Order: sequence, then C-alpha cells, then structure tokens
Amino acid sequence: MASLFQQIQAGTLWDFHGGIHPPVRKAHTSSKPVATMPLPDRLYVPIRQHIGVAGHVLVAVGDRVLKGQALTLADSSMAVPVHAPTSGTVLAITDHTSPHPSALPETVVVIEPDGLDEWREREPLNIVSCDKLQLITRIQESGIAGMGGAGFPTHLKTGMNKPVDYLIINAVECEPYISADDALMQEDPTTIVKGIDILCKLLNPKAVLIGIEDDKPIAIAALKAACSQREHYYVREVPVKYPSGGEKQLIQLLTNKEVPAGRRPADIGIVMQNVGTAYAIAQAVIDDHPLISRIVTVTGDTLMHPQNVHALIGTPVYALLDFCGFQAERQQKVIMGGPMMGFSLPDLSVPVVKTTNCILAPTAAELPDAGPELDCIRCSACADACPATLLPQQLLWYSKAKDYDKLQEYNLADCIECGACAYVCPSEIPLVQYYRIAKADIREQQREAVKAEQAKARFEARNARLEAEKQARLAKNQQLAANRVQTQQQSGATNAVADALARIKAKQAEPETPKNHEQIIAERELKKQQARAYQAAKAAQSETAPQSAADDNTGLASSDNPQNTAVAAAIARAKAKKQQAALSEPTVNATLTAASEDTAENVAAATDPRQAAVAAAIARAKAKKLQTAEAEPAVAATLASAPAEAVENVVAPTDPRQAAVAAAIARAKAKKQQVAESEAINTPLATAPAEAAVSVEAPTDPRQAAVAAAIARAKARKAAKPEDEK
Repeated sequence: MASLFQQIQAGTLWDFHGGIHPPVRKAHTSSKPVATMPLPDRLYVPIRQHIGVAGHVLVAVGDRVLKGQALTLADSSMAVPVHAPTSGTVLAITDHTSPHPSALPETVVVIEPDGLDEWREREPLNIVSCDKLQLITRIQESGIAGMGGAGFPTHLKTGMNKPVDYLIINAVECEPYISADDALMQEDPTTIVKGIDILCKLLNPKAVLIGIEDDKPIAIAALKAACSQREHYYVREVPVKYPSGGEKQLIQLLTNKEVPAGRRPADIGIVMQNVGTAYAIAQAVIDDHPLISRIVTVTGDTLMHPQNVHALIGTPVYALLDFCGFQAERQQKVIMGGPMMGFSLPDLSVPVVKTTNCILAPTAAELPDAGPELDCIRCSACADACPATLLPQQLLWYSKAKDYDKLQEYNLADCIECGACAYVCPSEIPLVQYYRIAKADIREQQREAVKAEQAKARFEARNARLEAEKQARLAKNQQLAANRVQTQQQSGATNAVADALARIKAKQAEPETPKNHEQIIAERELKKQQARAYQAAKAAQSETAPQSAADDNTGLASSDNPQNTAVAAAIARAKAKKQQAALSEPTVNATLTAASEDTAENVAAATDPRQAAVAAAIARAKAKKLQTAEAEPAVAATLASAPAEAVENVVAPTDPRQAAVAAAIARAKAKKQQVAESEAINTPLATAPAEAAVSVEAPTDPRQAAVAAAIARAKARKAAKPEDEK
C-alpha cells in the first residue's frame, strides 16, 4: 500500500464532513483587472489589526510621516506594528469605530495624505545570504499577519522549532462573491512563489501543497507555471464546496489528517499560510515593503463598477464604495467580508484593515434579510452541514442557557463560524450569532479566572515576602544579640538581666526545704533588728537636718518678714527638742536613785515577771515626770529669747490634725499595753510611793497617761486579791 506522501504526490484528494454549495457569484469581479484607487482624504489606521496586543504608538499629532514609516513599535511577541500607508501629516490619535462585529471604538492614527507618496529609506534583504533570524525579524517588523481572515501574527508561525512535514498554501477562497486572492494569483504569481520560497527556508517542509478551487482556471495555470521549476511544489485543484477554505477542512482535503480538538495544525506537522500572506512576505523581504495595502473585492448589485481594488490600509469604506459607483438604497446594508462569515457595518467610515478581503453592498432582493426566528424543529440539517462535525442544536441550547461548561464539553471552540448551519436552518435561527456571544462570554470568564489566579499568586508572593522579611529581621536581631553577648564577654561585663533570670531559674529549680520553728524565729528576729536599725538611722538623720538648718539660718527670727518668723519658730522648736534630749539621761538616773526603798525592794524582790514589768513601768513614769519638770525651764528660756509669734507656735501647735494624730497614736499604744498587761498583773502595788501616785494621777504626756492608767489598774487588782483569798 502506498504511503501518505506517495498518495499526496500522486494527487490523491480526500473529503471532509458536511459542507454546502451556495451560489458563487464571482464572475463580476474575477474577470476584471485589479484597479488602483486614488488617495482618500483621510486614512484611519487602527493600531491593532491582528490577534494579539497593540504596539506602542511612536508618532504624535502634527508629525509628518513617510510611506512605510512605522506608527507603532512591536514591544511584545504577540504584537506587530502598523505603518503609514502614504506620506502625510498625523491629524489625530483618537478612538474610531472598529472593523469588528461589535463595532466597539478602537484607537486609530488619523493621517492626512499630502499627495507626494514619499517613501522612507528601504533596505531589501538577500534571501540567499540572510539567516532565519533576520527573516523572522523582517516579517515581524513589516507588520505581516494572516490575511485569510484570522490575523494571526505570521512571525510566530514561521519561527517555531517543530518539524514540519507539509506547508499548505491556502488559495481556495471558497466564500461567495470574494475573488481577491484569485485576482492576486492572476496578477503576480511569481512574487507569491518567491514568498513560498522564503517560507520553505524558514520551515524546511517535505512538500508544499497549494490548494485552489477548480473554478479558477486562470489562477491555476499561472501558479503551475510559476512553480514549474520548484521540486515538491504541488498545485492541487479541490472541488467547489463551502467551506473547503477552512484550515482544518483543507488539511483534511489535501492530507487526510484531522487536527484534534483543541490542537493546532503544527501539532501534526502542518503549517498553513494564505496566498496573500506569502505575497506580503516576499514584498517585505525582497523590497522592504511593509504591509500597507491589499486587494479588496468591492461588489454587490448597488455598485455600478464592482471590481477588485488595490486599497491602502486605513481607507474608509465609503471611499471604496464611491470609487466603484455606489448607489445606496433605502435601508442599505453594507457587509465587510462575504455573505457567510461577514458582518454588517454600523458606519461607512470604518477603515480597511489587513484582514479585509471584501466589501459587499447588495440590494434587498439580492441578499434578503432573514425572517423571524422560529422554534427549532430538530431536523438535524445543521448537524449534517457542519464541517467541524459538531452538534449545533445542543450548542444552541447551552448558549441560550449560558451553560459554559457544557459548551466547552461539546467543543464550541472548534466552531469556525462558517455559517453553514444557519444557511440550512429552516427555522432561520441565527446560530452563528449565538455561538459568537457564547465564545465572547467564555473568553471573558477565562480572563477573569486568569486575573484571579494572578491576584492569588501576587497575594501569596506578598505573604512569602513578608514572612521572609520577618525571618530576616529575626535572624538579624539574633545576630545582634549574639554580638552583644560576645562583646560583653570580651570586655568582662556581665549581663545583669541574664544573671537575674538565671538566678530566678536556679531558685525555681531548687527544691523547697521545709523550715523548722527555730529558723522561722531566727528570721523574724533578724527582720526586727533590721527594722530597729532603720528607725534609728532615720531618727538620727531627722535630728541632724534641723540642727544644720538652725545653724545656717540664725538671725532670721528678728526679721519682720512672716516667712522669717516661721523659720525662727522652727529653729526654736529644734533647740528645745535638742535640750530635752540632752537632759533626758541624767534625769532618768536621778529619778531611779530617788525612788523609795520600798519600791526598789518590791521591784527587786518580785518573783513574778509581771510584777517586775509593773515596777519598771512605775520607774519609767517617774523618770518621765522629772524629765518634763527639768525641761520646762530650758524650754521657757528658749521661748523667752524667741519672738512672740514663734513662742505661740511652740506652745500651741498650729495644725490641730497633728495633735489629733498624736493623741490617736497614744490611745492605740495604751490600749495595746493594757491588753498585754491585764492578764499578767496579779499582785497589786499597794506600797507604791506617793510620788508615783502623783505621777499617775496627773500625767502631762499621752504615754505617761497610759502608764498611769496601767498602774492604777494594777493597784486595784492588788487590793482586790487579799479579799479573794480571805
């Protein structure tokens, strides 16, 4: 059995599923030469005329541009530039109605031609000496995109690294009315073949297959003559059937290979280019002629001179119609493209772009409007006619229901929007319109999903960056702490905080040993001694400060200023207190000496500790009384030498709150001593001397009053004891 390549060499052709046979209606234009129209008044050049992204605008309003000068810069692999179709002035860079079914405005560069048609400097390339990179760069810089309708950037197709078995040149042009490619093949087949040679140098295919419908005899003869000197260039005549010019359908016709769903022809070793694209590649490489013009079929029964026109990119549709003698009807319809895949124009100022191959201006009788949409009768005619072997009826239901998952499951993306299903539909349902809307919705949904994924990636990257910064700060702080510890160790310093923490941890780690009674008592005695020492130091400090102040401020008492008077009074009180302290010790000794023999004997002979405590209290009371009696003359002398105001301050304290506090303290001490001694005293002090009694009866100090009260209670208990014994 012969191999596939042998069958292709033998001229074997295959068929594809479905397809229709609408009226061709190409005779009015295919038999006429290509006309060249004069320069229009304005050129509207869209900055994006392909599948991909727009380039960066290089010109500004008011600039003069030359023919072939780049208006945009291709700063992305999915971008191709656009060029000035002729020399002139940039009038505006603004939004304008786009050549698209949506008619949404797009950015255009408005150029006013100057009529000079002055070229920029051109640099042709030598095909033999230049390498592949130079060729691919020239193709991109010349702004070449697929001219068969899709507009895919050509440099991406020609620059792939996959092995290519077959290069297919699409010259079928199967849609009714359109004959632009036919006219191009008749006019300049040699340049087309040179473009094919450049593609072969880039792709290195096994064979070149040129597919063309068998109703174009002149073009077939011209191409065969141009390819006669090339080996493995095969011109294949395919039967007239719509849409045999579709990419996947033509591949199946010529090679019997099917492109899998969701895949591209390159995945099965095939690359397809339009015949007009091959012509543009030859012009760009050989003549440095960017894609600034193309052949457009202008036809319809409303035109006096339907023909193929060589039109500049950016030419308004109304200029083409006027050049061909347009006679508009009432409610005139103008279509860009053919009757099967074209779309109606909302505005005749829409410009010609790189993918524009036909302008159709039919009469109402020639191309009547579709009737009202009726319900689907499930006749399956659409499925029989679909060249992509889809199920148009199910796609319609899911499109109306906006069930995008089901649409993708039923391979809506494989629909080529050829219109064969709508052409055969007896209910006149505009199936293609539903499919286009559903495709747009799916694309928007996918864009939103991509944006969401990108936002998620940015969020995760931000979190990772913040975490990395946090870890970096932590590591830096740890390093700084380690450096500080090392510095302290080297300098001999100790970390007080660290030592304290270590001591606390060590203390917490030590097991607690229970303390016995002797240890507790010893700790209490130690705390008491520390408290007494603190009180003694505080008293000594308080006595030293007033004395130094009195010595430093002598003489202020005689001043007439009230502040000086208060200072003098304070000095007087300090002196009196000092003299009182000096006289206290001799007085106490004298008092103890003068105590009666009976009292001394009683105190000495007391065998009961409580009696000894009472005797000691009596002795202290006598000593206090004598001390007060001897201190009064000294205080009186001191007061006599002080001013009257100071004397009054000493005798009567100025703050009653201090007196109240002192009295409360005295009462508290007396009550405490009373409770302590009430149970201890059992022997009354009947033999107490009269002096002690007098001292108890008439105390001058709150503490003396407390002692006197204790003595009185002791006497009462002593007097009551003999009676109880009796």
